[in-house]
Amino acid sequence: MKPALMSAVALAFLAGCASQDMPRSSSPVSKEHTETCKATTKAEIAALFQDWNNALQSGDPQQVVNLYADGSILLPTVSNQPRLSAVEKADYFEHFMQNGPSGSIDLSSIELGCNMAVDAGLYSFAFARTDAVVRGRYSFSYRWDGTKWQITSHHSSRMPE
Repeated sequence: MKPALMSAVALAFLAGCASQDMPRSSSPVSKEHTETCKATTKAEIAALFQDWNNALQSGDPQQVVNLYADGSILLPTVSNQPRLSAVEKADYFEHFMQNGPSGSIDLSSIELGCNMAVDAGLYSFAFARTDAVVRGRYSFSYRWDGTKWQITSHHSSRMPE
């Protein structure tokens, strides 16, 4: 065999071997994909805010924190500190709850995906102890964990009026 032909055969062989070891993540259909998507509706996702608001009105920060997934992030309205751990979230809600907040949705846009959803929009909080009303922007992202929806990220900021 000629050296050039031998080189070409060797390269083709090596390329074939290399492609056998490479993960095929670019393939549009994976044989290993076994995730089942939870059927949901925008109404079901919208109701998750009321669950969160009810927990907020309970006066127990842990009830609110229990709605967040492990590894979730809270970017709160009245704190410059991102809250990553359950302890940090509980600390934030303990202080936030002191004035008796009650939230309501003013505008909502919900997007649904496979075992995930995003609810973003505008909300208002009325504070029972101070009679103040604060309007803000929000986004909640949710993930279905197989038994319940959990908050994976929550961003809230006051309106820049």
